[in-house]
Amino acid sequence: MFSLQQFFGKGDRFLKLLEQAAQQAHESVRLTVEIMKAPRDSKKLDELVLSRRKEKKLSEEISTELVKSFVTGLEREDIETLSHGIYKIPKTAEKVAERYLIAVQHVDGMDFSRQAEMMLKATDVVLEMIQQLHHMNELEKTKEMNDRLQYVEGEADKLLMELVRELYSGKHDPLKAIAIRDLYELMEKVVDRCRDVGNAVMQVLLKNS
Repeated sequence: MFSLQQFFGKGDRFLKLLEQAAQQAHESVRLTVEIMKAPRDSKKLDELVLSRRKEKKLSEEISTELVKSFVTGLEREDIETLSHGIYKIPKTAEKVAERYLIAVQHVDGMDFSRQAEMMLKATDVVLEMIQQLHHMNELEKTKEMNDRLQYVEGEADKLLMELVRELYSGKHDPLKAIAIRDLYELMEKVVDRCRDVGNAVMQVLLKNS
């Protein structure tokens, strides 16, 4: 069997593009959290839109390069899976920001810090896992990272159920409850997207180790 070093040389353009896409996904989540902290800062929204466009362009570039290339370091379907998985992270994060700005008057005073922390942790691990593919062929280290990601995703699921249960207690105005629930579910979905990328990375490593 070939090692990852044989699959991923230093000049592998697909891995570089995937890493750049993961960096933009990470930046999109960071900016989304900043927008929720300061919704009146229009500059942050502009930066989020720009970061999202950069990631989309990278995703398109990967697809174009796959059409043009006869030989790739990884199987084409694996590159496509990783690229598509990363693409979904900033796309979902942007939805969180947009929905928050629409509903800001209804969710004023709500604390979303726990969900925000989980989103940031999850994207931290995704970026780390993609970066490790440059030089790592040790499954154990990547498995440890993926275990961390699975743990964060599990905690996000538990938190969602806990918060939804509290919403259904009847303490909130119905419109406010709907707005809050939608945000809870979208933020949890960001973590789900990260989990999916982590699983895809593990499958690539298992296949090529």
